[in-house]
Amino acid sequence: MSNVFDGDSPTNLAEYSVSELSGSIKRTVETAFDQVRVRGEISGYRGPHSSGHAYFALKDDRARIDAVIWKGTFSRLKFRPEEGMEVIATGKVTTFPGSSKYQIVIETLEPAGAGALMALIEERKRKFGAEGLFDAARKKRLPFMPSVIGVVTSPTGAVIRDILHRIADRFPVHVLVWPVKVQGEGSGEEVANAIRGFNALELSGAIPRPDVLIVARGGGSLEDLWSFNDEIVVRAAAESRIPLISAVGHETDWTLIDYAADVRAPTPTGAAEMAVPVKAELEAQAAALAARLQGCMNRQMDQRRQSVRALMRALPSLDQLLALPRRRFDEAATGLGRGLELNTINKRRSFERVAAHLRPDLLAGRIAERRQTLNERMARAERMVERLIDRSKSRVDRAEAILASLPARLKTQTDRGRERLGNLSRHADTAVRHQLTRARAELSAQDRVLQSLSYKNVLKRGYAVIRDEDNRPVSQAAQLSAGMGIAIEFADGRVGAMTTEGGTPPAGAKKRSVKPAEPPKQGSLF
Repeated sequence: MSNVFDGDSPTNLAEYSVSELSGSIKRTVETAFDQVRVRGEISGYRGPHSSGHAYFALKDDRARIDAVIWKGTFSRLKFRPEEGMEVIATGKVTTFPGSSKYQIVIETLEPAGAGALMALIEERKRKFGAEGLFDAARKKRLPFMPSVIGVVTSPTGAVIRDILHRIADRFPVHVLVWPVKVQGEGSGEEVANAIRGFNALELSGAIPRPDVLIVARGGGSLEDLWSFNDEIVVRAAAESRIPLISAVGHETDWTLIDYAADVRAPTPTGAAEMAVPVKAELEAQAAALAARLQGCMNRQMDQRRQSVRALMRALPSLDQLLALPRRRFDEAATGLGRGLELNTINKRRSFERVAAHLRPDLLAGRIAERRQTLNERMARAERMVERLIDRSKSRVDRAEAILASLPARLKTQTDRGRERLGNLSRHADTAVRHQLTRARAELSAQDRVLQSLSYKNVLKRGYAVIRDEDNRPVSQAAQLSAGMGIAIEFADGRVGAMTTEGGTPPAGAKKRSVKPAEPPKQGSLF
């Protein structure tokens, strides 16, 4: 300390250097608060530092004091401090001249119960859990390869730069940043509005709707992260239709939005790694799959080629394949002529069997039977008509006799009876005519059948019938001999002829000319 008086100084106060003043304050504080007992809630606890010391703070609802537990003391503690735990710390208060801060160096630590903030968080956690906001069934899967990522964070912190750099390194996509406050008054409302605002974007709007959301903030104390425990933020995260990643604080920091989000990331950088795959790995995987596919195709083609070759070796030659069909064809060609002859014989036999039932004499007999039946029916009809007429005449006679004896008033009834009798007579005549008409139609049909089966119709198509000297039809050339007289019947008449070739005529055969016989005339069917 300097005691020199400077005559130029406006006062006579002693002058101190910064170090002297800081050291004086340090000694004063340590002397006045050499041993104190403080009750407060642990805040900002991250576990022991790499050096072995533990740094955190003690707080209540109105104040906060930094605290430190040295490595040697920390190893002797009966229990480990936890975030949000209310404790009673015993130690001494000292200052840190390098930053003009004071802190308590804790020598002993006793638990005093859960802190008020942690109790409030636990109460909200139970409330939201009962409403189902933390249920695993509500959580959505993250898209494998999003095209747009929405980030809700402060635009000036290191968090957004870490996220952008990580996404650019892994898989560059379109990133939309919704700037918000992540600490302080009104920060919770801004975060909730940002989440709802991203969800309100249209899929085909001017601003594309993100495929995944990241709510991020750097590390801090429980008070610093308190906005992410607000009810409005938790409900907005649970209601989000877009998959949401919570990346608030460090890995040891837990907030209520972590439970409501679809995925919790330990750090903002970890959230960026969860949101997008590694492009280089995808390209390498695609190239490996393409190579495997090409190799599989090549092996498949080789196997198919070998199978085809094996099948080709197993197939018989062309001559072997055609030998059996060629033999069958030759056998079929050899039997074709014989088959045609047998088929012709069978057809001729069938025709002869059918023709045997269509002889002219049979048809003539059937026509005669029908004609006789018709005549009988006509005779019965005539007799019936005569009987009807006789009955009618007798009735008329009786009626006239009755009318002659009845009064004049019955004359009208007699006229009606006569008219009815006339109607009955006309009806009988009509029925007889109809019966005769039907009989004529049936007879005409039979005549048409007879004409269609007559050999004369065949003669009209250019054929001829050969008859011998006895006017018998000749069906074979062996029945004729040279010098025999024959008659050739055409459709319009007959002509005589003499044979020039043939077998020897039978013994005793006389040579005579054959006059053409006139065709029989067909009489009237009626």
